[in-house]
Amino acid sequence: MTRLAAGERTGWRAAWRRLLPWLRWSAVAVLVAVLALDLAFPPPLPRDGEGTATVVTARDGTPLRAFADAHGIWRHPATADTVSPLYLEALLNYEDRWFHRHPGVNPLALARAGWQWLRSGGIVSGGSTLSMQVARILDGHDTRSVGGKLRQMARALQLEAHLSKRQILQLYLERAPFGGTIEGVEAASWAYLGKPSARLSHAEAALLAVLPQAPSRLRPDRHPDAARAARDKVLARMRTLGVWTGAQVEDALVEPVVARSLRVPMHAALLARRLKQADRRAASITTTIDADLQRALEERVTAYFSALPPRTSAALLVVDNATMQARAYVGSVTFGDHERQGHVDMVRAWRSPGSTLKPFLYGMALDDGLIHSESLLVDAPQDFGGYRPGNFGETFNGPVSAATALRLSLNVPAVDLLERVGPARFAARLDHAGVALRFPRGARPNLTLILGGTGARLEELVGAFAAFQRGGLAAQVRYRPGQPLVERRLLSPGAAWIVREILQSNPRPGHATAFDTSARPPVAWKTGTSYGFRDAWAVGGTRRHTVGVWVGRPDGTPLPGQYGAITALPLMFEVLDSLPRAPGDADPLPRPGSVDQAEICWPLGRTAADTPPALCQRRREAWRLDAATPPTFAERDARLWSAGRMQFEVDAVSGLRLSADCASPHQARAAEIARWPALVSPWLAAGERRASSLPPLSPDCAADGRDAVQSLRIEGIADRSTIAAPPGSTRGLQLRAQALGATGPVQWLLDGRWIAQTEGTRSFEYDYALAGPGTHVLTALADTGAWTQVRFGVARTGVAAVPGTP
Repeated sequence: MTRLAAGERTGWRAAWRRLLPWLRWSAVAVLVAVLALDLAFPPPLPRDGEGTATVVTARDGTPLRAFADAHGIWRHPATADTVSPLYLEALLNYEDRWFHRHPGVNPLALARAGWQWLRSGGIVSGGSTLSMQVARILDGHDTRSVGGKLRQMARALQLEAHLSKRQILQLYLERAPFGGTIEGVEAASWAYLGKPSARLSHAEAALLAVLPQAPSRLRPDRHPDAARAARDKVLARMRTLGVWTGAQVEDALVEPVVARSLRVPMHAALLARRLKQADRRAASITTTIDADLQRALEERVTAYFSALPPRTSAALLVVDNATMQARAYVGSVTFGDHERQGHVDMVRAWRSPGSTLKPFLYGMALDDGLIHSESLLVDAPQDFGGYRPGNFGETFNGPVSAATALRLSLNVPAVDLLERVGPARFAARLDHAGVALRFPRGARPNLTLILGGTGARLEELVGAFAAFQRGGLAAQVRYRPGQPLVERRLLSPGAAWIVREILQSNPRPGHATAFDTSARPPVAWKTGTSYGFRDAWAVGGTRRHTVGVWVGRPDGTPLPGQYGAITALPLMFEVLDSLPRAPGDADPLPRPGSVDQAEICWPLGRTAADTPPALCQRRREAWRLDAATPPTFAERDARLWSAGRMQFEVDAVSGLRLSADCASPHQARAAEIARWPALVSPWLAAGERRASSLPPLSPDCAADGRDAVQSLRIEGIADRSTIAAPPGSTRGLQLRAQALGATGPVQWLLDGRWIAQTEGTRSFEYDYALAGPGTHVLTALADTGAWTQVRFGVARTGVAAVPGTP
């Protein structure tokens, strides 16, 4: 027996040795066949970004807008690290407890499912692993037949060979069906629950874990009872397995299944579209937007402008000054509103900026040493090489300080300053700081640009306006956290601080200067209205935020009666008042060392310490930059009496002025006066005019040329008369007036408001009834500085005119 057994063993060894080469070659052949099949039928793995919907999120991860893939599927990126651990526990323990151990197919689970099927005649439990489910999702073939199931198993093994367990799990998290066009747990969590998958409760995690088993039958928005029953089944399994405690399950069981109707997020829609177009392959784009603020401001803008005329839109941009990151971006009143052209992003649109560029001009003039905050400027009709700007409402104010001119947004002083700074240089400085101005083809920067005769964009204006809160540094607005901070020097810290103080001291419309704003951070603000009421602007900033608002029609047609102060400004203040605050937001910005305060004198513009008391007619407290106290501008027209200090000699006894050639000897003494700019004379008090006028020339002295000033006289209406329409007249008070003695253009002002321009002694007609009953002043002002006035009254209807009235 021993020899027989030994012989048998020897025979088996010999047979094995003969069979071994065949087994080896067979294994090689099988391996080659598997590799060939794998090469011939590769797994349908999605390429990076392929077939994945793009989701644009706020800075906290809240979806702002989702873009479906080419097949209309909403799918958000998700990984094991971004979803709730509770969801992973429910998914793996309910669907595939051995996921991390099997090779893609679980033979024991398949055998159990097959046995249950044979015993009951139907499916009791599935034998599919998560890998097989991913294979079914990617392959797209029917898996109900035996052949389909075998194909699914083969694909699962193939996936396991190509991918790690983590990668397979991610495919399931992103592509599991959840009903309708929703795929993936993240998209489902937002669509049904309105929250990220990272913040699911036990009950919500169980619901989303079971929903892909039958997404049509278990949709919680349509079949809440069926969804709850399926969810409770998962919860019972988690308690049985000991994954969750009984108390946790009991709490989850009482939680109702409440799902909102499927809604695709649509916030900051125009910004999302903009970022999507810039990065088309990105599956997820994170922005700097504050989700809660964005939603609140969208609702506020829609409600605020819903009553405006048809085709009207609006734009709003909120920026954090420290980081220059956008916190809210509203590109139109209502996205998708065809009538209001809601698809046009007005944050980026080129529009006339109106007067919003003026603060930058005054800041540059400070840096150039042309002005201090209280420099005397002239707000009167002026000619700038054929360009005659007027103010909003055609009212003029005469002598004004630089600060007042900026706060009141006066046009003539701004054009005067721009001519001295230089339009091309001003435009170049803005362009360097990030504010590109658009001019008509072939046109060059000119004086009209400071009144809106150019094009600018809201986001660039906001980036530049933030410089007043950032020490003079303008910057590009940032929309993504990783976007680099690009900042450029626009103004010196001192000039920015002075302009900010000027703008900040302007009271809010409707409130007195003494209005208590201690509870609110101070706001430096500026409005603008383009020609023809086409664009209404308001830009303002606090220490922490800068806000820009634009209102108008995207097609550029006028919006009569709507201008910055009444249309855009109230919303800007509402937004700034509603923004989050932190300790110190209301504290004033530290004053730079380059800025000091000094008492200055008008009309010369020098410090009071450097001005003789007799020449200091008005005293003002001015902010100075680098201790510079530039004098009042000399008048550009050589025909005008030059503003400044005039020295001469007078007779010590008579006080009459002496010239270099007098017939008789005089006891002379030195005298001087401070001259005001000639064009502000109509607005001066009588005492100021006397103090700045030359004494009459002594009769025995030859003319010295200092009296060569044109004199005017108004003909057509008598001084201090009262006028009324003749009884029974239907023509009203159509009166004719002319300026005798004029040789050039004459500007006519009624109560400081421009009403007409004539040439030489030509007359004009005006309906004086438009002035209304009461006392009025009619002024004729020549370009030479010559002027004259008449005072008259307009009687109420039925009151007879004073005798002698023309």
